[in-house]
Amino acid sequence: MKALAVIVGTFVLEDLTTVLTALAAQQNKISILLAIISLWIGIMIGDILLYTLGMAGTKREKLHRFLKLSEVNRGQKWFSQNIIKIVIISRFVPGLRLPFYTACGFFRTPFKPFIQIVALSTFIWTIFLFFISFKAGGWILEHAEKWRWIGICGFFLGLYLLKKLMNRLRVL
Repeated sequence: MKALAVIVGTFVLEDLTTVLTALAAQQNKISILLAIISLWIGIMIGDILLYTLGMAGTKREKLHRFLKLSEVNRGQKWFSQNIIKIVIISRFVPGLRLPFYTACGFFRTPFKPFIQIVALSTFIWTIFLFFISFKAGGWILEHAEKWRWIGICGFFLGLYLLKKLMNRLRVL
């Protein structure tokens, strides 16, 4: 059940799930091995789904009206030639996975090299973030009580601002 919770958590916010899972491991609520394996599986599933979403986009007739075949061919060539850079940058720069991994699927970047690079970079990033969070966990937990109410207020303020932004985008 713990593994499933971690896997599902990565679909929402993978970095936050990694940090929280490391804190849980530090408190012996989940084993380190189960935590890392669950994180890796969840992130991999999410990345494959992003690629698949991009592939599904190629079947949308509306998109074909906006793209010329020469542009699609150029995109396929560029993504195939730069797959290592794309995946590494996307893994380590927050916010880039969704557009880049989806574009990899859309432009039919070869799946085997894509998934191999994703698997390795995911393993490295997850281990790195997990163990930094694990080591810093004691300090975080010790000081979390002092900042709890600020964090709660910030969370609700963020939700409010997100709702306002979504309403504004619907108007445009």
